[in-house]
Amino acid sequence: MKEGLIETYVEPFVGGGAVYFYVNNSYAFDECHIYDINEELVLAYSVVKNDVEELIEILRDVETTYLSLEPEKKEKFFYETRNRYNELKRSIQWYKYDKTWIQRAADLIFLNRTCFNGLYRVNSKGEFNVPFGRYKNPKILHEEVLRSDSALLENTSIHPGDFSECAQHVDEYTFVYFDPPYRPLNKTSGFTSYSREGFDDDDQRRLADLFQRLDSKGARLMLSNSDPKNEDPADHFFEDLYSDYFIDRVPARRAINCDGGRRGEINELVITNYRTGITNLSMF
Repeated sequence: MKEGLIETYVEPFVGGGAVYFYVNNSYAFDECHIYDINEELVLAYSVVKNDVEELIEILRDVETTYLSLEPEKKEKFFYETRNRYNELKRSIQWYKYDKTWIQRAADLIFLNRTCFNGLYRVNSKGEFNVPFGRYKNPKILHEEVLRSDSALLENTSIHPGDFSECAQHVDEYTFVYFDPPYRPLNKTSGFTSYSREGFDDDDQRRLADLFQRLDSKGARLMLSNSDPKNEDPADHFFEDLYSDYFIDRVPARRAINCDGGRRGEINELVITNYRTGITNLSMF
């Protein structure tokens, strides 16, 4: 990315936002657009942008209360919060910001900090179903991080919706980073319950079609995904989809695995429409 040529940053699967916050803090974009199909994440980002101080106050109270509890009462507090969070889901007006979003964002952050492995996972009904994490003294409020994130979000439009909707904001002065749900390496490694809709090979093909369309607009594009060859050297799924582009295999350390012995370095793919010298995924 040459400074001066890129004016807009777009991320169609913002997820936890690590790349977005890193890049937006490192480059002077005129504007950013972040998307996610997960309505809860869009809500949380909107609250951090618009009402960060009120969010901090709620989280401070929650942290003080939670950390003062005995272990068995901590678990009860967690499940009571999770039940309330799921029960209130139907009453949320997802496309009209209001103050009720602040408490919901606080509940989401609390659940994320205290659930097993910090996962976000939902069932077929769209209900958060990650169990209690049993951490002794989890840090629930990261005050300065929230304020820093709020400042970075000032130049950013936050959109709910399918990744394909980002095309309206893309031209030759745009950098787009795609971080979709990764294609499972095997039948037991898939983690596609990030939204209840899931993300299968047909969605991966839709994404490749969008990549090609945005390439024709002259945008700079980068996409990360799993490398099927970790498990099956004969699997050419991504080579076939992105045969016209640059595909780099890079080592990346991944910590989320129920089997601790399988956590560690594996190859992942970085696919671009320009030549890059990436050798690792430390920023991801």
